[in-house]
Amino acid sequence: MSDPAPQPDRDCPFCPRLAALREANRAAFPDWHNAPVPSWGPREAGLMVLGMAPGQRGANRTGRPFTGDHAGRLLYATLLKHGLAEGSYLERPDDGMALTGCRVTNAVRCVPPANLPQPAEIRACNGFLAGEIQAMPRLRVVLALGVLAHDACLRALGLKRSATRFAHGAMHELPGGLVLADSYHVSRYNTSTRRLTTEMFEAVVAAILPRL
Repeated sequence: MSDPAPQPDRDCPFCPRLAALREANRAAFPDWHNAPVPSWGPREAGLMVLGMAPGQRGANRTGRPFTGDHAGRLLYATLLKHGLAEGSYLERPDDGMALTGCRVTNAVRCVPPANLPQPAEIRACNGFLAGEIQAMPRLRVVLALGVLAHDACLRALGLKRSATRFAHGAMHELPGGLVLADSYHVSRYNTSTRRLTTEMFEAVVAAILPRL
């Protein structure tokens, strides 16, 4: 059966800067994934968790979103605690953990230099995000981790960014009944500076559950 959403090829050429880094990583780290990172989790889920881009030593290495770097610790611990996943997160793709109530993806599928995609790269990858959204028939909530993910979601839906501003903890009612929920990104920087605490992130996820 064909995939209901278009996926970037392993050698996707759309973003020259990201393709160059991908080739450099393949030469330096031949055992890593070093390719666009696929989404993870059931398409029948009511929740999409939308991040920014794969981390160099996280998903770019392991091939699973938010797996193997600091950001995955808070994300997956919270999903497990709130019944959206089962098993144990051991920071590797063969840890046996399964997502049961959500699907996780990124606005940009390839790791960018300095972990920061450029606007043209976000636009180039946006069609894949739009396809993911369209291929989730029971989608009710998109949890955007950070401003970049928030804006990418609006673009994928054909909505203007100016109409819906990012704000941590906000729940934006979008046309068609979809809810865009905002949280600061679960990055090492945000958690170490306590811009985002465990309690803050858990509160956002808990507020989403009744909407699923």
